[in-house]
Formats: sequence, structure tokens, C-alpha cells
Amino acid sequence: MPLLAPGNVAEIIELGLHAVALSRATGLWTGLKIVADIADATAVVDFAALRLDVPAPPDGPRGAPPTLVGPASLDAEHDMLTRRLDLARDYARQTKLNHIVFSARQATLGLVASGTSYAVVQRALADLGINESALEDLGIRLIRLAMPFPLSAEELVAMTADLDQVLVVEDKVPFLEGHLKEALYGTTGAPTVVGRRGENGRPLLTARGTLGAEDVAKALATRIGPDRLPHTASVHLTAMKPPAPARIAVPTVSARTPYFCSGCPHSASTRADDDTLVGVGIGCHIMIALDGAGRGNQIGLTQMGGEGAQWIGLAPFTEDRHFVQNLGDGTFHHSGSLAIRAAVAAGVTMTYKLLYNDAVAMTGGQRPEGRLDVPALTRWLALEGVRKVIVTTAEPADYRGIRLDPIATVRHRDDLPEAEKELAAVEGVTVLIHDDRCAAEERRLRKRGKLPTPAEKVVINQRVCEGCGDCGDVSTCLSVQPVATEFGRKTQIHRASCNSDFSCLKGDCPSFLLVEPKDKRPSRPLPGLPVELTAPGPALSGNSTLLRMPGIGGTGVVTVSQILQMAAHLDGRYAAGLEQTGLAQKGGPVVSDVRISSDPVTGALRASHATADVVIGFDLLGAAADSTMRVARPGHTVAVINTAIVPTAAMVTNRVVMPGSPDDALERIESVTRSKENLYLDAQGLAESLFGDHMPTNMLLIGAAYQHGCVPLTDQSIEAAIRLNGAAVDKNLAAFRWGRAAVLDSEAVRRAIAAPAREVPDITPEARTIADAAARSGSLRDVIALRSADLIAYQNEAYARQYADEVRQVAAVAGQRAGDEAGERIAIAYAQGLHKLMAYKDEYEVARLHLDVVEQAKIEDEFGADAAVSVMLHPPMLRALGMKRKIRLRRTAPAAFRTLYALRGLRGTRMDLFGYAKARRLERTLIAEYSRLVRDALTHLTSDNATKVEDLVRLTDAIRGYEGIKLAAIADFREKAREALAGLDEPTAVSA
Repeated sequence: MPLLAPGNVAEIIELGLHAVALSRATGLWTGLKIVADIADATAVVDFAALRLDVPAPPDGPRGAPPTLVGPASLDAEHDMLTRRLDLARDYARQTKLNHIVFSARQATLGLVASGTSYAVVQRALADLGINESALEDLGIRLIRLAMPFPLSAEELVAMTADLDQVLVVEDKVPFLEGHLKEALYGTTGAPTVVGRRGENGRPLLTARGTLGAEDVAKALATRIGPDRLPHTASVHLTAMKPPAPARIAVPTVSARTPYFCSGCPHSASTRADDDTLVGVGIGCHIMIALDGAGRGNQIGLTQMGGEGAQWIGLAPFTEDRHFVQNLGDGTFHHSGSLAIRAAVAAGVTMTYKLLYNDAVAMTGGQRPEGRLDVPALTRWLALEGVRKVIVTTAEPADYRGIRLDPIATVRHRDDLPEAEKELAAVEGVTVLIHDDRCAAEERRLRKRGKLPTPAEKVVINQRVCEGCGDCGDVSTCLSVQPVATEFGRKTQIHRASCNSDFSCLKGDCPSFLLVEPKDKRPSRPLPGLPVELTAPGPALSGNSTLLRMPGIGGTGVVTVSQILQMAAHLDGRYAAGLEQTGLAQKGGPVVSDVRISSDPVTGALRASHATADVVIGFDLLGAAADSTMRVARPGHTVAVINTAIVPTAAMVTNRVVMPGSPDDALERIESVTRSKENLYLDAQGLAESLFGDHMPTNMLLIGAAYQHGCVPLTDQSIEAAIRLNGAAVDKNLAAFRWGRAAVLDSEAVRRAIAAPAREVPDITPEARTIADAAARSGSLRDVIALRSADLIAYQNEAYARQYADEVRQVAAVAGQRAGDEAGERIAIAYAQGLHKLMAYKDEYEVARLHLDVVEQAKIEDEFGADAAVSVMLHPPMLRALGMKRKIRLRRTAPAAFRTLYALRGLRGTRMDLFGYAKARRLERTLIAEYSRLVRDALTHLTSDNATKVEDLVRLTDAIRGYEGIKLAAIADFREKAREALAGLDEPTAVSA
């Protein structure tokens, strides 16, 4: 099949027309090689400049097409090989599809490339500053093969005539290189041909992934010789050398990976025990391959329609008797039904977990073609020989009166683990149908008014919350986000992205509230701009600008790219962009490279090493990632960064720690940019304050970048492009203007959006007196004062004095042994850790914190004073009696909490009925145990090991959660404390 290879968006049109004409001229199928860097690219194209000199189809009869059956197929094959492919070569020769683009008069080095590889060559030459004059001086000939197959040997020989060497640039396998060597073999004076490897057999161009401009630049420098390169090329090659190790490395938590959408049913339905054999399939549920925790022992990923085929082959050769295969309903209706039929015919024992969400979410949310509803599906499965079917759903009541096949039963989705075990015990093929609507489609339907939005909203009382992450673990929902508070890490619901799935309520924690506003509160009116917008001065020079924009999938990064390119077109400029999306739909990393120029944009669009003029970081972690830092250049690149930390999946599921601040990432960014001219802005916080929504964040940051002089377009064209885009026009226009205002006068913007002041924790005079007696240092004194006030409310003033006296003693010893600075750090860590243990959250304390005026004020601010608030509780006493689910307290909750709090004097006495529980006894014991541990550590303390001692003192931060979760955390704490204490130096005498 003749193949044509476009190198940019415009050439899709040019070569597409040639492909049609070529097919007509030869009677052959033709193909276009369109790789990701072309398919995911956009560009402003001047149709008047296209080469559309496509020949008309030949006159005369074509003859009947051959019949490809029996001997006739051999005749057709012979005709293709001996005549039709030669016609294709003639077509390429006549239309000059393969030609010399430029040749020096005394050319010695030829560069041969096709499609995107030729675009990469163009980009490499531009990066090196090698223009036509330099090409002439260096003796370079550029050869472009727009039709890489079939090739004419005579043309190849003619185009490389008189050269000393030829560098063939192509991705991965040496296809063109092999054809060129074959054509030149045996010819007189043939040039040396290199590509993947040089003459010495050493690698010259990488075979990994797509070639980058930096790969070609290095290879060119090797072939030309460093002494012959122009100064600009030498400077660029120097900039490409690996930099010195960064003083601060971005922690591993910065890696952003795709994940299930908030409320996605697959995130719960694909859970499996670690010893369960699981087959991965095609669809959104493929996320389990990126999130192995709690997703079973994964065995193979098949093509659509091959689900379970690996088990058919494996089953006879393993002692494992059962296998689980995930299968989406879109894939089932496409070809997965054949896989189930094959498994039944093979007689294997396995369960198909059929994830029925009624939408092909990865391709637009449409319903599968040939869709069977669940009742019809159960009957089809029975006819195929499936032994048993269980349907799990969030609403079992919806199946009342619905006739399923007798082999099928219905359970609540919370009973999914039990259903899986029941099916695993059945010999033969079984199917679990998890009927739960796609979260993304549910959100779309709600926006269109086709599905009601739940009136109730989930709220977490952050004082009750322990920050254990169990709610994130059981729900695996990205809207359940960690947040730093004065009392440590807590959890919050990100309202704008929450899909009201309510699966987080299953977290083993009494902090959850369900809040139902009495009436829908009107949106807060958008305040007027606090400053007059003025035209910015340019921060960049030159007629071409490269923007690198890292962001998060699903937040509109691609839309911003398209708006900027349209704005360039409206300004009479050229623009082109490449969207590197991957699994962007699942909240994964997205990178957009946009080039804006006064001249047509040529060459590869992907940013190469040290070439970005501006980094517009919609995502802080993406802006600090290695891939972004690689394209920035110290002293040249300007960064405009959204400083909000959007949690990754690993942060939400508590596998890694959420950074407390953006400082580390910003310092890393500053190491490769013009730090004094960078702009940092909490664009997400500003967007949520203004619009109650995080989606305008990117456009707000574009406004800031524009006002900072980093977007070489006019504000009129950007606003016109926003209107032409047609989506959320008023909101995006406002976001763009507020971003500009934030640069002109950030303080005025802060005042304009300031919310009414909320109450803050009251530090009583008694607490101040206690803190003043315990500490001289301002920082330590403040920590003690806040926590003493809390302990007075927790129990009484004597309890708070006991706490402060303990901290005072530790601070004195720590300062004596390690010096004032290190001693204060250890004392603060001890003050925080001891308070955490002394204020353990028993029933009395949970009651107090649910009555906390600050937490109640937050609810009132967001939902109104008349909102109905319910508390979701799973009391340990009722749990011990066999209650498996939480109870809901609404009107009775305040009175019950006031009564419980009034009884706090019973805490720890014989009358404390709650205090006999294992967790309560252990919590009381742990206070003295921690005090002894710290005192033991202080006997080892020196100025040299102060950091180790501080880390030991802070181990209490990992003691989180309630009941079983907390017991496990305490066991882990004890083990780590023993190891940390053993790691300190031998003790020496201490005078207290």
C-alpha cells in the first residue's frame, strides 16, 4: 500500500488529496501516516499557500478489479508488485512528492527524513540557529520523502549523489535507512549512510518513542563536527547539557497519573483482594493498571473481545481455580460477548465483572450500539450457558417488578465483596453486573437538566476529622482531598468537582455531615473589577513565542490552546499547537505547546530542550515536573504559575503526603527560569472565590499571563476568540479580566473578593497565662496557647496545665542539649504531638467538636442558617452489637451532643462507660507512653542528631483515625518509635 506521511496539519490536506489522486491513478489502496504529533496538533492554515497541484485522474477505461479468490488473487498480487507499485513510483516522481528541499552548492552531508521526522529536522536546525546561509556553509542537503513507500531506487541514488555521508532521521526502526542502503549498494562513490547507529555501530538516534529535536541536534553535531558549528548552535548544545543537580528535588508526590473520575462506579466495582487473579480490559476501568493497590493480582491486558482468553490458556496449568475479568458494557456490546461465549465453551471457572454504566465514557458518553438492558442481558447470558448472575446496584428498589432470568439476583452495591465470593464458589462461568451510571455522564445530564441534582451535600467537620484518609481509600474519589490545618492534616470535600456519589460516607469516621439547604442559595454576585485594565508591556522579544502549558485533564487546557490560536488568527498572526493529552479525560497530566509567530509555523511543534519562552503552569506539579523543566532555560524562560496544589490520586488515597506548601516546587521552577520576573498566583483559589467553581482557573491564569506581557496577542482578539468558542462565554471573559486585574493590583483584588470574617478559635486569658508560664519563645508560646485553650474546653484547666508543664520540661532539656533553634523545633513538635494524644477523640470530644461554633459558622456561610444538618455516626457500642452501617442523626443531634459534652467529667473514671473500650484504654495509655519515649530520646539528643530526634517526636502525626484504623496506626507508631529510638546514639547523662 503506498503510504504518504504528512509532517504538519496543513500537509494532511495536501497529501490527503494526493492520496486520493494516487489511488485513482494506480488502482491501489493508499494510506496516510498520521501519528499523535499530527493528530493531536492544531494550526492556523493559509489555504492560499497550500500546494494543491494534484493531477486529475487518468482518462480511459480502468478495467474490472481483480477477484481476490483462488488463483485470481495470485494474479492480482503479481500485478500489484510488477505494475501498480511502479505506477505509484511514477506518480511520486511526476508530482515531486520526494524531493530535495535545499542543497548547498558543495553539499557533503545529506539529511533524509519523512513526515514528522522531517518536521523534527526542521525544528532541530531552527534551534541550532542553522538557516539557509549556514546550510550552505556547512554543505548540507535536505531531502524530504513525502511518500516513504514505495520508493524509487533511482530517485534515491540521484538525490544522494555526490554526498560523502547521509544521516537518515526516522522513528524507531531503520525503515528508510534500509531502503536507502539497498538502493546505494554496489554504486560507485556511494556515501556513508547512518541513522539509528553510526559507522562504528554505536547508537546515534534513539529507538525509544518519538524522536525529539534535541536528539537530531546532537546527532547533527556529531556528523558535522563541533569545530564547524556556528556559535548559536554551540550555545544551544551547551544549554542542552544536563544541569547540576537541583538543590531541591520535587518530592515523588508530584507525579500526577490518570485516575477514576470523582464518583466513578469503576473505582469501587474493580476492587479485589490482592490474591484474586484479575484480567485488565479496555475501557475506563483500565485505570486499575495504574493503581494496583486493592485491585487484585493483575494477569494480562487483552484486546477488545479477548477478555478472559488468557485464563482459557492458563487455567489448565495452574492450581488457581478462579479468575476475574473486568469487562465494560461498551466493550461487551462491541465484541466482549464473544469472549464470554468462548469462556463458556472452554469450560473454565471465572467471573466476568460486567461494568454496566450505560455510556461509552472514553469516546464521548454515547450509548453502546446494539445495547441490551440489564433484564435482557441476564437472559442472553443464561442462553449462552452462564451459571449464575448477580446484579449489584445503588438502587435495588428500582428492580422491583422487573423480570430477570432465574439465574440472576439483585444486591446492593455495598454487598459487592460478598457477591464476588459467592460467584467465585460456583464452577463454570459467572457474571457480576455492576449497574451504576457513569459519573461523567451523570454530571453532563445534571448540567442539561435531564437528571436531578441531589439536594444534600457532603460536608466534613474538620475538627472531628482525623485526616486518616479512610474516606479517600474506600471511595477512591478525587473530590475527597487532604488539607493542611492548624491541627494537622485533615480532609475536605472539593465541592466543585464532587459528583454527589456519597461513597465517601462509608469512611470509618464520625466527621461526615449531610447538609440540605432549605432553598437554593443565589450565586454570589460577581463584584466589579477593582482596577482599570490597561495595556501591558511585552516581557518577550522576537517575532515568535513558544508557550509551554502543563495542566490537568478535564480542566480545559486544550480549550485554552484553541482559544489562543484562534486569537492569533484574528490578530493576523500564525499559530500552531500540540496537545499531549494521554489519558487526560481521567485527570491525568496534559501538556500543550503553542507557538505564536508572525510567519508560518514550520517544524515540529513539540517544545524541545531549553526552548520555551513562557511556562504557563495551570498545574503547579506539572510545571515543576522534569518534562517541563527540561524545556525551560535559565535566564530566558518566564514562568506564570498557579500556586494551588491540586492533590494527586496518591495523595487522596493516602499513599503519599500532601505538600504543606508550594515552596519546594516553586524553588525548582525558579532554578530554570527568570525567577525575578516570574508571576505566582493562586488562580484556583481566586476562581473558586469569584465563581464558586474551579473550571475558570485556566482562563484566569491566561489573563494574568497576558497582563504580565507573556502572551503576544491583543486582549480584543482573545476575548473575541472566547466568544467564538461559545462555551461559558461570560464566565470565561470575566475570568480573563480578573486574571489581568490580579496582576495590576493583587491587593485590590484580594479586598474585592474577601469573604466575611469567620470566627477563629478563642484563646482564653487562662490559656494565655498557662502558655506565658510555659514558654518564652513566641512560636512555641502560640502553639501552647492554642492547644491549652482547646484542652480547657476538652476537659478542664488543670488538664491544660498538666500539658503545658510537660512541654515546658521537654523544651528546657531540648534547648540545653541541642541549642535554642533545634530545641524549639523539638519542643513545638512535642507540643503538637502531646496535644494530639491528650485530646483523643472519644464520644464526649466528638460531641464537643460537632458543637464547635467555627465549624457551624462554615456551614452557615456556605449553605445558609436554615440548612438542615444531619450527622452520620457509627457508634462503637452499636457496632459491637452488630450494626454494620452508620445511623443518621438530624434534629436530635444537638441535644444529644450537648448532653454528652456535659458528661465529659466522667472521662477516664469508673463511670465512663465508653472508657472500657479497647481503643479508649489504649488512647489513655499512649499519653504516658509517648512522654516516656520522648524523654528517652532526649537522653540521646545532641546538636548533631537533633533532626532525628525531631522526626521521632513527630511520629504521632501518623496516629490517625478511629477504632480499628487508629489501633493499626498505633501499632505502626510503636514499631517505628522503637526503630527510631534504636537509631539514636548511646545515651549520656542529662541534668533536668
